[in-house]
Formats: sequence, C-alpha cells, structure tokens
Amino acid sequence: MKAYILTVGDEILIGQVTDTNATFMAAALNEAGYEVVEHLSVADSREGIMNGLARALESADVVLMTGGLGPTKDDITKKVLADYFETDLVFHAETWDRLQAFYRQFGREAAPHHREQCELPASATILTNLRGTAPGMWLERDGKVVISMPGVPYEMRKLVRDEALPRLAEYNQDDVLQRSLTILTAGAGESVIAEQIAPVEDSMPEHMSLAYLPDLGTVRLRITTRGTDEARLQAELTDVREQIEAIIGELIYGYGPKNLAQCVGERLLAAGKTVVTAESCTGGMISSMITANAGSSAYFLGGVVSYSNPLKQSLLGVKAATLKKHGAVSEATVREMAEGARKKLGADYAMAASGIAGPDGGTPEKPVGTIWIAVAGPEGTQTQLLQAGKDRKRNIIYTAHQALNLLRRVVKA
Repeated sequence: MKAYILTVGDEILIGQVTDTNATFMAAALNEAGYEVVEHLSVADSREGIMNGLARALESADVVLMTGGLGPTKDDITKKVLADYFETDLVFHAETWDRLQAFYRQFGREAAPHHREQCELPASATILTNLRGTAPGMWLERDGKVVISMPGVPYEMRKLVRDEALPRLAEYNQDDVLQRSLTILTAGAGESVIAEQIAPVEDSMPEHMSLAYLPDLGTVRLRITTRGTDEARLQAELTDVREQIEAIIGELIYGYGPKNLAQCVGERLLAAGKTVVTAESCTGGMISSMITANAGSSAYFLGGVVSYSNPLKQSLLGVKAATLKKHGAVSEATVREMAEGARKKLGADYAMAASGIAGPDGGTPEKPVGTIWIAVAGPEGTQTQLLQAGKDRKRNIIYTAHQALNLLRRVVKA
C-alpha cells in the first residue's frame, strides 16, 4: 500500500519548527512495509488542509496526518476533516471523561475549551491518546484511510506505534509485502562504499533495491525487497547482507535503527570496559552522543571539556612544552589529552579531540577543519588526523562520529 504524510502547521512553513514528525512516520511506515510516496506540509487554514487531503488521497491509500488538534481557535483540523468526510462534529463523552481524569492527576480541572476538543467527527474511530489531551482519529472513504494525530512528537509516536500501525496491519489486505534491512557503516564515504559493493548491487533482482543514506561520518545502507513469500524475502535480505559483509565488514558497526554511540556502548558493555572523554573543539558533543542512550552509565564514567590550554594542562596533564612546541591542535597534544584523561579519570579507554572547528581561526599551516582525535587504551594510543570543511556544526558532529568509530575499531568485540 502507498502511504502519504501530511503535516499541518504554519510554524513548519515559516521554519519556526523542524518537522521531525514526518521523519519518524516515514521510517515507521517504511519499516511496516508501506511505500511512502510524498510528504506535504500545509497551513493552518481550511483551504490548505482541504487541498492537502485531496492531493494525499489522490496519491496514496493511507494518509498519516499530524497537527491542528489542540484546544485553541487556530486548531481547525477536526472541523475540516468532518467537512471533508461529509459528517458532523459530535460530543465524545469518553474523551471528555479521559481529559478530566488527565487534568486531575496534575491537580487541575479541565477548562471549557478542553470540552470543545471532545467535539469530534461522527464517522471517526477515536484513537485514545494516553500522553496528551487531543485524541487521534481514524476515518475511511472509498477504501482509503486518513489517520489524524496531534503534532506533539511524543504523543504522535505512541499513537503511531500503539494505534495506527496495528490497525493498519489488520486493515491492509494487500498480499504484496515489503521488507527492509538497514546496515550501519562508519569510516568510509558513500561513493567509496558504492564502488566497493557495486557487484552486489548489480546482481540484485529488479524487485530489490539498495539505498545509500549518508550522514556526517556514517552511511546507512537500506536493502528493500518486495514479494508475496515472507520466507523468500527474508532469505534475499540475508543473502545480500552476507555479500556486503564479506566486502566491507570492517566498516559495519550495526544494524537497524541504532546509532553509532549506542553500538560502541554495546561493544564496551560486552567487553566489560569503561570510557571517558577529553574534548576541546567538540565541546562535549561526544559525551552528549554517548549519554543520549539509556544505560550508558554502565560504561561511560564522564568527561572533561578543556577548551583552554591551562585546563588542558591542569585537568588532563598536557605538558606546557607540548603546547608550546606543537600547539593545541596537534597529534602530540591530543595524544596527551587522551592518555591524561584515561589516567586521571580511571577508565579503560579515553577519547580526545582537538581542532579548529571554524568558521574562522585557521592558519595556512592549520586551516579550518584541521582536527586531531585520539583513543588511549590498554593496547596503547591511536591518533587520526581529520581534514573537514568550514561549517562549524558539521565539523563538530563529524569529529564526534570519527572519534566514536576510532574507539569502535580499538575495542575488541
């Protein structure tokens, strides 16, 4: 089945809010076997929503829609949906009871405008929102489905997982299946990987495809296959995966929706090892990527952001002579940062980064984007020179990924 993502909100159109909802829904739909044909954002207006619905239902069988379901006057989605599906708004007592209980748990009473949120399209199947006030709605016409959900990300995600996808699985009678596998790589660019695995891609049957999804320092490879036999689809995915592993196995750090820091953490946990960080140009980004994953306290002890040379000396033990002779951005300095952090913070491994993130501050000898990283461990210290670009944010994220990948290569699985 073909799926369409429709987001409602002026804040998206003016660039005030990034539409992360569409990204999540696209990934969830793809994983469930739907072909996402288009994303569309429309204004909080009757005309915008009406036109968006018409375009979406012309293009797809299923429409996932977010936004415009709040209690304020500009939230008009449910009224437009009622008009589009030629039905009336009716009071939904169960939703009102849930809203009152929802507010009582915070010591508050539901206001009159919350009662108005309970006026819902009569033909809709109501999807209970356990994380907020606005319910989701399932509407059908001419064999097609519109699922409307609130735009608050954590509310929408639970509705997609617990309500939308399970109901769609029951509703979908299409015999054609789509199955995907994502291979996660780091250490080589998209073009390098594509060249290396070209024989595998060229030998794939027409009903299979391979997509390259590059990020800063990482590349995801998504293999997709379609057919009617579940066992055959899984066998095809396994065969292609094994062929790719045989060629670029050293670049692969994991599979599925995981991130690099998470996979490196799992490797540390399996080895019973700990890690700390010593960051200069990355300003704590490496630590942030690690601690974004639940359970990271089992292997991450902490870190030091030593932006200044005096702190590099006092906190990490970098020698004054090293800084004077080689400078803060040098192999010698980043090596001493990593070794000092490992010793002073008492971890098995330490990652360090020092460089010129930009957009200015470079010299002819050390231009913007010159960055050194290091990993110190029981086996010794490894260093790597990065030559990045001039975009500060991109350089920081790229460096963090490269440091994590260097650690991945050092820690034995």
